[in-house]
Amino acid sequence: MSDVVPVRFSLASLRPLPHGLLTHTRHAFAQFFGRAAETTLRSPLFTRSFTTTAPLPDDLDEVRSRLRGPAIALGVDCALLTGPLVAHGPRMIVTDVDSTFIRGEVIEMLAAAAGTASMVREVTARAMRGELDFAQSLRERVATLSGLPDSVFSDVAAAVELTAGAADTVRAIHTRGGYFGLVSGGFHEVVDRVAEPLGIDKVLANRLGVSKGILTGHTRGPVIDRAAKAEALAAWADEFAIPLEQVVAVGDGANDLDMMRIAGLSVAFCAKPVVLEEADAAITVPRLDMLLALLGWDTDSAESSSSTPRDTRTE
Repeated sequence: MSDVVPVRFSLASLRPLPHGLLTHTRHAFAQFFGRAAETTLRSPLFTRSFTTTAPLPDDLDEVRSRLRGPAIALGVDCALLTGPLVAHGPRMIVTDVDSTFIRGEVIEMLAAAAGTASMVREVTARAMRGELDFAQSLRERVATLSGLPDSVFSDVAAAVELTAGAADTVRAIHTRGGYFGLVSGGFHEVVDRVAEPLGIDKVLANRLGVSKGILTGHTRGPVIDRAAKAEALAAWADEFAIPLEQVVAVGDGANDLDMMRIAGLSVAFCAKPVVLEEADAAITVPRLDMLLALLGWDTDSAESSSSTPRDTRTE
């Protein structure tokens, strides 16, 4: 056993929580951590949190698996939080973009304009499953965009749909004095246009080559792969003087695993099996505001826990 810390296990669902699951969770949580306080949030979602202060078991991964296994099997989202994330909440949330913060994949939307969507979709799927090196898959997909006019950026940005609850999640962390970042294997030329109206604090993405208003079929600058995503998360946390244990990382594919591993809470969002297996928390329905419920935040509350001013900027 380790030091005594705050511990919370949260459940959230679009449907009423099954009675059997609540009974199982109540007993399992008590077995591992002792008696818990139970809380139902003011939220349009169905939620329940079990909270206490206790020593952490030596094998926390096993505990996490025992608690969340039945929930995931029943389609109920869940998260086990410990330490400062329980006591104070996160101070920064960093999410992937494609199929996480937004619906769909920007590269596929660009490819649709080039008539190569089917080819690009297959390469994307293989990369997300971890079957292809990301840099290699990016080169293959971007090559199919050669010859497109750069006006396609504004066309695609206008067609992008935010994931349900995405704007609410940005607003929630800002209201509490925190920061929100986007890290993407997609492209600044589109992602920046999505992020700016929402006041996103940090953005990192790839950049596409353009010559005389025409896409070259190449990227320019460093490739934003899984290592670059993790480096960005760590750098932003350092810039804002935020301990990594108070950072939440959200992703859906193998390219997100490195940043998820260094964050205080890793969240698998409608994720591939390799990501779901490793993550601390699981969101299985395409609503990003599920994260707010799992953090124990009332989704209809606008009260701020901090008046610290924020700098908003992108890279």
